[in-house]
Amino acid sequence: MIVILRRLGKILLDIVEIYIPCISFSIMFLSFMIQIFTRYVLNNPQVWTYELTIFGFLWTALLGALYAKRKGVHVKFTLLYDVFSPFTRTWIRIIGNSLILISFIIGFWPALDYVMFMGFKKSTVLLIPYDIVFFPFIIFLLGMIGRLFVDVVQDIRMLTHKSEVSA
Repeated sequence: MIVILRRLGKILLDIVEIYIPCISFSIMFLSFMIQIFTRYVLNNPQVWTYELTIFGFLWTALLGALYAKRKGVHVKFTLLYDVFSPFTRTWIRIIGNSLILISFIIGFWPALDYVMFMGFKKSTVLLIPYDIVFFPFIIFLLGMIGRLFVDVVQDIRMLTHKSEVSA
């Protein structure tokens, strides 16, 4: 049963972190190409393409950032971090990730409240409710809270096994 739940969780994460951003990027790219064609070839700019491009970028960036966090390929500025010993780096990661985790936890309920509040307002051209447009931010917060929590727990476990930290 646990194996099935893990497999379903992996599939759900792949859908949220890989497939939805790929679809939203494809929609964004196609609408951008249509926008260029209608503006410069047909001399008839379409407003809906701009709106769709913005919404596609929002979904792609937020949900794609979760995949980058999963793989650990996000941008890191480690000039000073690399100078420290592995033990000190572990403490720096714990402190930094904990601060970000606490910030995201504090901001989750106000963000959820605001996104749900925006449901009454619709986009100008496509009439898409803004709660749908901005809902990926809530998914982003939940995903980052989960991943940061796991990172902090792993680093604390690493401190309890000092031989792993010094290696």
